[in-house]
Amino acid sequence: MTPGRWLLLAHQLPTRSSNARVKIWRRLQDVGAVVARNSVYVLPRTDQCREDFEWIRSEIVALGGQATVFAADALDRGAEEEMVAMFQKGREAAYGATRRQAERVAASVARKRRLSPTDRAALRRAARSLRQRFDSINRIDFFQAAGRPQAATVLDTLDRLADDRERAKPRPSAAPLAPASFRARRWVTRPRPGVDRMASAWLIRRHIDPKATFACVDRPSASDVPFDMYVGDFSHHGSRCTFETLALRFKLTDPAVTRIGQIVHDLDMKETRYAPPDAPAVGRLVEGLRRVHADDAVLLERGVEMFEALARAFEADSQPATARPRRRRETPKKL
Repeated sequence: MTPGRWLLLAHQLPTRSSNARVKIWRRLQDVGAVVARNSVYVLPRTDQCREDFEWIRSEIVALGGQATVFAADALDRGAEEEMVAMFQKGREAAYGATRRQAERVAASVARKRRLSPTDRAALRRAARSLRQRFDSINRIDFFQAAGRPQAATVLDTLDRLADDRERAKPRPSAAPLAPASFRARRWVTRPRPGVDRMASAWLIRRHIDPKATFACVDRPSASDVPFDMYVGDFSHHGSRCTFETLALRFKLTDPAVTRIGQIVHDLDMKETRYAPPDAPAVGRLVEGLRRVHADDAVLLERGVEMFEALARAFEADSQPATARPRRRRETPKKL
């Protein structure tokens, strides 16, 4: 993050649509923006924050409103510190509320001598919900607000009580898309691809169109298939990143796709939902590729190659080891 630099989102929504205003307000809360003035929100100037604001800007325009994203400097050191304090205050309050709720759940469990199956199920749900809330706050804690360690400690205790190793079962979705319908088309995404776009391009070429061509553009043409852009179907949906959306829409259940999806989710969404051990190394490699390659087309291709190598390594893990032939023991010749 560049010190002293901020991103501002100024927007205006149709006055007749209260639902639109509530929706955008919630989205701004989700990404951690704080309000500077009426209808002007602020985030630190980072690539991820820029991406978050651009997504929201596109939603505002789709709702019939107007929005602009721009960068600005604080006028003096005092204003800079005041802005940082606004972010810290909001995150500290959120950590505190999460900690108190977790303490109440833990206390209610401690009062019971035995837990019924219904009680255990309710405890697991509460622990999952609070952990997800904590992860969401941590993701937008840009300035290390007070209260995080205390909340984390209580949540760790609650997780142990719940022994929460379950994962939510996937919900039924629409009929799978046919890869043949998307062949011989150009797939486009935004400039400077990162982990989600690199992995998605690999997924497209490996499972949808082996001859897929890619381009990094600001706006797709009518014949293009956009992915991880502010338009189109193949993008973030709810808690899913673009890679997961593609895998779900095309019903890709290959074990390597699942493992890569967990890595991409945690890195792109800045969560620890799956906590795969390979994620930190993959994240480092992606950042390294972005530093090495200034050309977006080359960068995307190198990213595809990296994920292909990772997929082959995962596939090798699932294959039985080939037994080595036993070396024939030679009988010493008699002299």
